[in-house]
Amino acid sequence: MTSEVKHSAISVSELEIGYFRKKQKQPVSLMMSFSIESGKLVALVGANGIGKSTLLRSLSGMQPVLDGTIVIDGKELSSYSSMERASKLSVVLTEPPASRNLTVKELISLGRQPYTNNFGVLTGNDKQIIRNAMDISDTQNLADRKCYELSDGQMQRVVIARALAQDTPLIILDEPTTHLDLYHRAYVLKLLKRLTSEEGKTVLFSTHEIDLGIQLADVMIVMDKTAVHVGEPCTLIAEGRFDTLFPEDSIQFDGKSGRFTIRN
Repeated sequence: MTSEVKHSAISVSELEIGYFRKKQKQPVSLMMSFSIESGKLVALVGANGIGKSTLLRSLSGMQPVLDGTIVIDGKELSSYSSMERASKLSVVLTEPPASRNLTVKELISLGRQPYTNNFGVLTGNDKQIIRNAMDISDTQNLADRKCYELSDGQMQRVVIARALAQDTPLIILDEPTTHLDLYHRAYVLKLLKRLTSEEGKTVLFSTHEIDLGIQLADVMIVMDKTAVHVGEPCTLIAEGRFDTLFPEDSIQFDGKSGRFTIRN
């Protein structure tokens, strides 16, 4: 194993993602190879239908890959047991949790399931980790409220807190700012930034907020029809990787401002 892989949160080699239909491969993206260093905020962007969610599900072990390898924290993902994987990565999906009748504190406490005994008893250490997760996500004042009573923005902070309570070095989020207003989009993305800079987490999230991703992310993964490009935002801008994400007759990217504008 190379030293680069040892210091990488995620490393993929000749990865092909997609589905099997009638035992035939149905790839949704071109083969890709890249490595992400630990402690980075990584934004995954691309047009609708390009395969962002499929890539995240594959990287989290929720969906089998068509070909290639995924290495998480120096070990192939396929070799982890489900419990081992749950201690290495946590996942926040766009779908609301099924247990919305729970209180906020109860839902966040579910993040400790990989570590509790068969009776689900929380130790003093578990309770401290839950408190820390609520402090970081600013959800203490919501602790006793039912999840169905929360706004979309509040609920997003709660599910991120549950991922924090799981206490994994890698957090993967699929469209964490969906359905949020501008303030809550910025709040959630700044929270994710804090998780990397202050908590040392590696955070990978998909987003349609490409402008905000450019401003906040350390690294971006840009998926288009021809390739998958990985690098720092400034490097990707200089290489023109954002210029062809959308039809140029309707949407234009300004490399100087890092923003997209609608053509008149």
